[in-house]
Amino acid sequence: MPSIFSRIAAGEIPSYKVAEDERHFAFLDINPVHPGHVLVIPKKEVDYIFDLSDEEYSALMLFAKRVAKAIKQAIPCRKVGVTVIGLDVPHTHVHLVPMNEGADMNFCAPKLTLPQQEMAGIATAISAKFE
Repeated sequence: MPSIFSRIAAGEIPSYKVAEDERHFAFLDINPVHPGHVLVIPKKEVDYIFDLSDEEYSALMLFAKRVAKAIKQAIPCRKVGVTVIGLDVPHTHVHLVPMNEGADMNFCAPKLTLPQQEMAGIATAISAKFE
C-alpha cells in the first residue's frame, strides 16, 4: 500500500505543493512547527533515507537545497533549518523549516494549524521563488 506521501506526490491527496521535478516533490507540512515548514520527498518510496542509493540521496539533497533557497527568499528568516526524522511516515522526507531562533525547530512543541488561505499564500510565495 502506498504511503500517504506517495499518494500526495501522485495527486491522490491534495497538498500545498511548492516544487516538483521528475524524481522529487516538495509540499507544506499541514501541521508545521513554523510557518513555511516544507517536506521534501523522493517520489520513489523508500522508508529510510540511508537506504537510498548514493545518487538518489545526493539528488534529494540537491533538490532540497533549491527548495531551501526558495523558502529563504519567500519567508523572512535568518536561516532554513534541515532535519530528517522519519518515524511517523515510512517514506523518506526532509524537513525544511524557516527559522530565526533554535526554538523554531522544536518538533516536540505543539504543531501549528494555519488557515487554508495562509497555507496557500505561503506555498505560492515559495513556489514563485523556486528555480
